[in-house]
Amino acid sequence: MDSKLNKYQLKDCSSFDEKHLATYDLGLSAALVTEGFELVSLVRDNPKKVQFIFLRAKNIEKCVDDYFAGRLLVSARSLFDNTKMLKNRIYSSV
Repeated sequence: MDSKLNKYQLKDCSSFDEKHLATYDLGLSAALVTEGFELVSLVRDNPKKVQFIFLRAKNIEKCVDDYFAGRLLVSARSLFDNTKMLKNRIYSSV
């Protein structure tokens, strides 16, 4: 994990294992999908929360850092569409 990430980011976005990155943050997940990172799974360990699992790829930690720092620039339409897609995946598999 990138050493520049603050305590909140480290709590919310963690290593699932060496090949994956996990987060509960819907906004971050939509941003990662918009940036082209591969979402491999949704984990429901808690009935009130869904964990998004991404394949760890080059620059994913930088993208996470940029998202939390407000430096990540993405298409608003793509971000909105990906947020809707993730919500559909969450609620269609309940």
